[in-house]
Amino acid sequence: MKTYDAIVIGAGQAGAPLAKRLANAGLKTVIIEKRFYGGTCVNDGCTPTKTMIASAKAAYMATKSHELGVPVKKFSVDMAVVKKRKDEIVLRSRNGGLKAAEKTRNLDVVFGEASFTGEKTVEVKLNSGKVQTFKADKVFLNPGASPAIPEIEGLSEVQYLTSTTILDLDYVPEHLVVLGGNYIGLEFGQMFRRFGCKVTILEKSARIVAHEDEDISAEMQNILELEKIDILTNTHAVKFKQKTGGKITVTIDEKGEERKIKCTHVLVAIGRKPQTEALNLLSAGIETDEDGHIKVNDKLETSTEGVYALGDAKGGPAFTHISYNDYTIVYRNLIEKANFNINDRPVPYCMFTDPQLGRIGIDETEAKKQGIKYKVAKLPMAHVARAIETGDTRGFMKAVVDPDTKKILGATVLGPEGGEIMTVLQMAMEGGITYDRIRYCVFAHPLYSESLNNLFMTLGD
Repeated sequence: MKTYDAIVIGAGQAGAPLAKRLANAGLKTVIIEKRFYGGTCVNDGCTPTKTMIASAKAAYMATKSHELGVPVKKFSVDMAVVKKRKDEIVLRSRNGGLKAAEKTRNLDVVFGEASFTGEKTVEVKLNSGKVQTFKADKVFLNPGASPAIPEIEGLSEVQYLTSTTILDLDYVPEHLVVLGGNYIGLEFGQMFRRFGCKVTILEKSARIVAHEDEDISAEMQNILELEKIDILTNTHAVKFKQKTGGKITVTIDEKGEERKIKCTHVLVAIGRKPQTEALNLLSAGIETDEDGHIKVNDKLETSTEGVYALGDAKGGPAFTHISYNDYTIVYRNLIEKANFNINDRPVPYCMFTDPQLGRIGIDETEAKKQGIKYKVAKLPMAHVARAIETGDTRGFMKAVVDPDTKKILGATVLGPEGGEIMTVLQMAMEGGITYDRIRYCVFAHPLYSESLNNLFMTLGD
């Protein structure tokens, strides 16, 4: 048995920086990773998908460039090159993180599957085939999440894709059926449509991105349908069947009526589940909820003192930036003796469809639910000078404000650089800058953010 001051399980966007900082603070630390250094973000999420989205945007712009007076008469998508570029960027990031960890004093990097055998005692089945046991006073869990696979008749018998395996395609599918109309499904659906694939999205709810305001959802659907993406709402798959080497037949229930769709590929994008089963958490006294998420308090400590959970496996917003913030909270509290918690932190996010959907704070739907007094400012991107000049006026800006204090309560921006515009409003919210000040603020012309002047002009006095 090897004894350490700290054990970190999972080298994701919380675990990797935490392990380095703990080691640099003088704690003898081991980080255990069963797969690739960097976690989901680097290997299966942000880095590869946004790299491929950039390729898809280039293809889209080739089809639209004639509107700017630059006709592209012929172009093709080389998926092998798209994949190669993506792989090179992922490897650069993954290997960079690993090399930095391996050079860190007081930090050991171990590759294998971890499982608790008792309180703060972890057995690791090393990728080399051997088994080692580790013990420490402090344990930090960052095991992440993996694609959730629904139980649908015949699904296990077809070669379905997940958000991980679809990244390995080096060709453009003929027809992709996507299960799920939220972040993952919409980003991949639009991406592969732009690569030249026919795309059908099945969403069981009444609308896509159902957790957003209805006007946001409707505008997003309109944008995607303009690219000839088929979106079927109130629809779910009930059966899959595939003849050897042939097309996949998907039986769907569309608003209560059954019909069949033939496709070549299926992407399962209904959500993700925590990777906690193999950890044998009960043997360490660590409680989980019914979905397998690790229960934590507002300081991210589990039901076992000295054991902390960070990132997607603890539940809550499953974003890279939240995982990273988990690390900063835990580190500062333990090493710098601070007193931070997760209760009141902002939760910004951005969906990288084109145009982007950026969101911070509450939206109109939540304001109504809370029964608070509010006003809504809304500005179509067609009224934004920069959007007109660049030839992309899809979407709109929207903000919810308190009419008495004039504070910004939340904002949603569906439009070009929507995430960047949203971040300007987040900074205003963080600094307590009221909308009446932004309305007359001097911004550089002609930036997208300059139109925040006009957004809040719509509210009057």
